[in-house]
Amino acid sequence: MAGGITDTGELYSPYVGLVYMFNLIVGTGALTMPKAFATAGWLVSLVLLMFLGFMSYMTTTFVVEAMAAANAQLRWKRMEKRKEDDEDEDSSSGVSDSDVLLQDGYERAETRPILSVQRRGSPNIFEITERVEMGQMASMFFNKVGVNLFYFCIIIYLYGDLAIYAAAVPVSLMQVTCATGNHSCSVGDGTKYNDTDKCWGPIRRIDAYRLYLAAFTLLLGPFTFFNVQKTKYLQIMTSLMRWIVPLSSKDAAASHLACRSFILMIILALIRISRGQAEGHPSMAQLSGIRNLFGVCVYSFMCQHSLPSLITPISKKKHVNKLVLLDYILILAFYSLLSFTAIYCFRNDTLMDMYTLNFTNCEIINVAFIRYFLGLFPVFTISTNFPIIAVTLRNNWKTLFHREGGTYPWVVDRIVFPAITLIPPVLVAFCTHDLESLVGITGAYAGNGIQYLIPAFLAYCSRKDTQLVFGSGTVNKHLSPFRHTFWIVFVLIWGFSCFVFVTANIVLSESKL
Repeated sequence: MAGGITDTGELYSPYVGLVYMFNLIVGTGALTMPKAFATAGWLVSLVLLMFLGFMSYMTTTFVVEAMAAANAQLRWKRMEKRKEDDEDEDSSSGVSDSDVLLQDGYERAETRPILSVQRRGSPNIFEITERVEMGQMASMFFNKVGVNLFYFCIIIYLYGDLAIYAAAVPVSLMQVTCATGNHSCSVGDGTKYNDTDKCWGPIRRIDAYRLYLAAFTLLLGPFTFFNVQKTKYLQIMTSLMRWIVPLSSKDAAASHLACRSFILMIILALIRISRGQAEGHPSMAQLSGIRNLFGVCVYSFMCQHSLPSLITPISKKKHVNKLVLLDYILILAFYSLLSFTAIYCFRNDTLMDMYTLNFTNCEIINVAFIRYFLGLFPVFTISTNFPIIAVTLRNNWKTLFHREGGTYPWVVDRIVFPAITLIPPVLVAFCTHDLESLVGITGAYAGNGIQYLIPAFLAYCSRKDTQLVFGSGTVNKHLSPFRHTFWIVFVLIWGFSCFVFVTANIVLSESKL
């Protein structure tokens, strides 16, 4: 769930945190980036990638600042609660103060600035020691409308995630298993296949895709109806998948093999280029490809919603913003290297939506194991995450409609919520398997909200609350380097402008058809 307050977990060093954050960010979106680069042109792509990386770093520091403010408020509330309990004990021991004076004293304690905390020399008031998820921060700093909008944005993003995953697995299986002669040696040879082309006998490729989608849904969909923490079969399946291929890069703790797979593709492309076998002649700029590139880049830098789980366990957080900056520089270099080697190694019209599928051609790799490993890599990595994300989405639906003290009927809790979680993304995947567009739209809309708008509003509201509760002289030790209000306004204007640009681009593109 977008969540509440949870256990911090085992602590780790800042350098381990750097690796985890790298693995967290570099995920499914990176597999669609090479084609997006080729579509938009290398110069436009590089400039936009660097700018969006900078914007993502800025909003990451906003979330870290809000996490610190949330920890400070929770710490203060506990201090006030202990003080109130002590006063109650004094009253019960025979202290005869009037109820009016007690109430008046309590109200003053609730409303006065907490400068006294700082004067008593409590340097850790803003220390990030509790994992406060974004949902809990939204509840602390936003009003009711803001909280509902937050959950709506998270839900749309998770729907997009599930649709991408539901399409990516069948696409990979279809590309690898559909036979035209020896298909394992023809996927990346430049041959363009239509959905109506034959796969096995009378079965068309689109039929094979939908059969795989049905099997994927029947295998993993039922887990949506259970509690993922209490479903031992899901845990067993996940463990088995980890033995085959570790979880995707969205799972920060178990994705080293995922990074090795990216590195392997970079090396194979460089070898092909060094041998003079490069076929790519990318253009400098194609404005028509900016829309998809924007969404893919936003999706590929997405980490803000997972920062509480990642930052809180870091043992020493003094230089956490510098650590995050270093990570973003490394990721920018990694994405640039992956995309540039791809667009110069392969012709634009042969780059696949899922970049791994370009390496299932015998001319690229003559080792069958590596061809199948890269071709099926998304199958193993995505399959283990799909049930977890589905349960997360289901729980967010429950939170959005939950009322204090209320409970859901069994049918609503066990049937309706899981059904509205599972059916829409499967229908979307049934209608289209255009992964570049799915990633682009998810990133451009819901990703835009999570990566830009929500962090900016969290930073603004948490600063207001901190000044109100702690006094204007209190300084958050994790205050963002972009502390001036100008940066918050800039991010908000940018985010809303992106909504308008992407929507207008889609409308104009559709009107030309």
